[in-house]
Amino acid sequence: MVRVAVIEDDVPTSNQIKGWIEGARCGIQVDQWYTRDDATCAVDRERYDLVVLDIELGRERHAGVAVINAINTRHRIPVLVVSGLPAGIYRSIMKALDAWDYLQKSDFDETEFVETFLDMLRSMRDRSLPLIASVSNATNQLSLDPLRQNSPLWRGQRINLPLTSQRILDALYQKRGRIVSYDELFQVVKSGRNRDNVRKHISTIREAFRELDANFDLIENVPMRGFRWVDT
Repeated sequence: MVRVAVIEDDVPTSNQIKGWIEGARCGIQVDQWYTRDDATCAVDRERYDLVVLDIELGRERHAGVAVINAINTRHRIPVLVVSGLPAGIYRSIMKALDAWDYLQKSDFDETEFVETFLDMLRSMRDRSLPLIASVSNATNQLSLDPLRQNSPLWRGQRINLPLTSQRILDALYQKRGRIVSYDELFQVVKSGRNRDNVRKHISTIREAFRELDANFDLIENVPMRGFRWVDT
């Protein structure tokens, strides 16, 4: 049986997440914890397969960081962060702590949560899979592996991207040199299947690359059609 810890101080939100998890797949045991101390003791004592975690617990704004550190010290359990704190600030922090992904409470729904959760479960099963995509030459070096949720690497440095953006990046790279249409990209976007949402993800990808390489310009906009990864 898969065991999951939901660490969330708001009881209705905790119960909602528990319901989503139990509805996603049969045979999952969900334990709920509401404080930093109880959660830290639980992850030290129990062997969880996966943790869903809020950063703010009670009046402790960064209690979740302490819990993640405790997890990493002991068991290296995959952690999905679900928080109301702004993703633009905290996603990179959580990635640095090896969290699986960061969902901002105001920006996701049940569908996106369940898809991300199921991807995590599949990753536990598929850890032996080879890299999905890689390129290495004198100028460009990209590696990404959305199934195993290792952060993409650009010239050896980690790129901080949410899971859906990783899927879009993979779709572009797999068809590099060719146009990937909006309809094709809708297939990898689990919620918000519209052009504006796709463009937001493309913007997120570009910004993440440009944090490491100010001259990055390999994703081309093809007006009215889609996008293309252009190797130089």
